[in-house]
Amino acid sequence: MDAIYNVLGAISDVVWGPPLLALIVGTGIYLTFRLGLIQILMLPAALKQTFSRKHDKNAEGDISQFQALTTALAATVGTGNIVGVATAIVLGGPGAVFWMWLSAIFGMATKYGEAVLAVKYRVKGPNGEMAGGPMYYLEHGLKQKWLAVMFAIFGALAAFGIGNGTQSNSVANVVNSTFGVPNWITGLILMIFAALVIIGGIKSIGKVTAVFVPVMAIFYVFGGLLIMVLNITEVPGAVMTIIEMAFSTEAAAGGAIGAAIRYGVARGVFSNEAGLGSAPIAAAAAKTDLPGRQGLISMTQVFFDTIIICSITGITIVMSGLYTTTDSDGAGTLTSGAFEYFLGDVGPIIVAVGLIFFASSTILGWAYYGEKCFQYLFKNPSLLIVYRILFIAMVFVGSVISLDLIWTFSDVANGMMAIPNLIGLLGLSGVIAYETKLIRAKLKEEKAQA
Repeated sequence: MDAIYNVLGAISDVVWGPPLLALIVGTGIYLTFRLGLIQILMLPAALKQTFSRKHDKNAEGDISQFQALTTALAATVGTGNIVGVATAIVLGGPGAVFWMWLSAIFGMATKYGEAVLAVKYRVKGPNGEMAGGPMYYLEHGLKQKWLAVMFAIFGALAAFGIGNGTQSNSVANVVNSTFGVPNWITGLILMIFAALVIIGGIKSIGKVTAVFVPVMAIFYVFGGLLIMVLNITEVPGAVMTIIEMAFSTEAAAGGAIGAAIRYGVARGVFSNEAGLGSAPIAAAAAKTDLPGRQGLISMTQVFFDTIIICSITGITIVMSGLYTTTDSDGAGTLTSGAFEYFLGDVGPIIVAVGLIFFASSTILGWAYYGEKCFQYLFKNPSLLIVYRILFIAMVFVGSVISLDLIWTFSDVANGMMAIPNLIGLLGLSGVIAYETKLIRAKLKEEKAQA
């Protein structure tokens, strides 16, 4: 295991080196200005569209726009918001949170572009369900099938890491430390739950996540906001520490500015998935009349995930000061410790219950992503059951193996997914800009008619 971890670690260092970080952030910056600061100027309209269902009733697609959003949120709001933020702070210092914020702001434009292209180039599969995502816009839009195949391969593999093993592993560890339940029992329960929902396909997943996501987000956010309200005088100091450490040249709490940027961006992407190309797979299934409308809705996913939920985790951890005495092995329970520091015995319970909801829903969302990548590579529908069985089994395996090993595997697979997807976004930016003009005109028309 040590040898495998060392090899994956070396690969991860190369994959997540300066070139990929520059490509991820650079794509977001480029789209931000090409689309006229869409994530800032159109955020109110995007939030309004998110909770409006009048446009998706008669449109083509498999699930509602809201269900597409909650499926994508289910896949992104997971251990990255709790364990991922803690890991970033331990390895990169408090400043990592600042770089997480910055990458999220630009990532909103990236996520918008991904969803626009996913709907624009989606196709109807032999089973009548919509199929879309990077593999389709890379093949049919960019005309580069080899990049589409590359994305699909790593997407199908990444589902076992970011969307599966890391989730069950984190839940099992937190449940064990909070309630004393053995890891294998938690893994078995998660596996059975996942199997019952995944077998029903995207419509079943959409229905479950539409209920799961709002409940889990409100539960965890309420706990975090309660801490901030009760300790409001400490919040400004924590925020200033995050900003100051973001530009520190001194190695503190695990890293100087280079480490802060690397782990802030990498864990931010792990959390909100902007640039990975995963969320547009769900966006492609949405009932929507215009690609830009679903793009706006998908854009809010990064806002909810990172700007709100990750911020609550990061600020709470920095306020507690526990990150100064925690190493990478303890990162998995750092958030739980921070909540306990402020709320006593009820703190770890809030984190544990929140993580159970977060991780369970992430497993469901990524089951769909992985399936669609697998189906793109292997057209035979009968082979899908093999992938589902392997995916469901990994839920159990992930709960009992090394945390470091599975997080490193996830980093590698995520990076290899992002490369072809980002190339596609840049190459098809003209299409995204054109669709943006259409949705701006449509929203102006609808406002005039209201």
